[in-house]
Amino acid sequence: MIMQGKKGLIMGMANKFSIAYGISESLKNQGAELIFTAQTDYFKNKISDIANEFGGHEVILCDVSKDGEIENAFDQILKDIGPIDFIVHSIAFSDKNELLGKYYNTSRANFLNAMNISCYSFTEVCKHSQKLMPNGGGLVTLTYYGSEKVVPNYNVMALAKSALETSVRYLADDLGEFWIRVNSISAGPIKTLAASGVGEFSKILEYERNRSPLKRNVTQKDIGDACTFLLSDLASGITGEIIHVDCGCNTIGVKF
Repeated sequence: MIMQGKKGLIMGMANKFSIAYGISESLKNQGAELIFTAQTDYFKNKISDIANEFGGHEVILCDVSKDGEIENAFDQILKDIGPIDFIVHSIAFSDKNELLGKYYNTSRANFLNAMNISCYSFTEVCKHSQKLMPNGGGLVTLTYYGSEKVVPNYNVMALAKSALETSVRYLADDLGEFWIRVNSISAGPIKTLAASGVGEFSKILEYERNRSPLKRNVTQKDIGDACTFLLSDLASGITGEIIHVDCGCNTIGVKF
């Protein structure tokens, strides 16, 4: 029960197939008390039953694409629940129609929107995290290997994840003096609502499974347990890192 007595916020869960669900399940199993945000009333209704299952707190609305929403949500949490110990940021977005074909066909509007929601939102979360974690704590966001190498049909999301990973390093430096740690998990391909927008995703799963030393794809539990470790006191000396949880598939280049 390495998270016993700790409270934290999960941002971006869409359903039971979300990576955020696996993280929530692992954190809950290790004793954590959980709070959830949702972008709209639609998503709030979708995850209310899950929130009740994991914590019982009312889901808080927070559209990270809009100015002031993150700060207002954090103020509400501080008022109704009090200080917390960790935040999980599982939020990313691109128009799925622009994840097909050539990257250079990405529109300016989608480029800016993808960067705003997928990268800048985490910067703003970190900015306001100090009020929620006056005694220090941990933040984890989610990235993907497409930030390092070309992955078919990932396009603008690759740039957003690259920017997010760089942000993690700078934010870790910014928040270190407040005893707040900032890390990221680079998860291998896994079936989620977001992944369904990536063209030919089943082929990516098959390819990664075949070249993985463990001969399988990563699971929600794999990612959830790694995140729980990073947010626990067991990882008190780890910050500014991009942790790969991918069954080792990125340890091998071309295997003959």
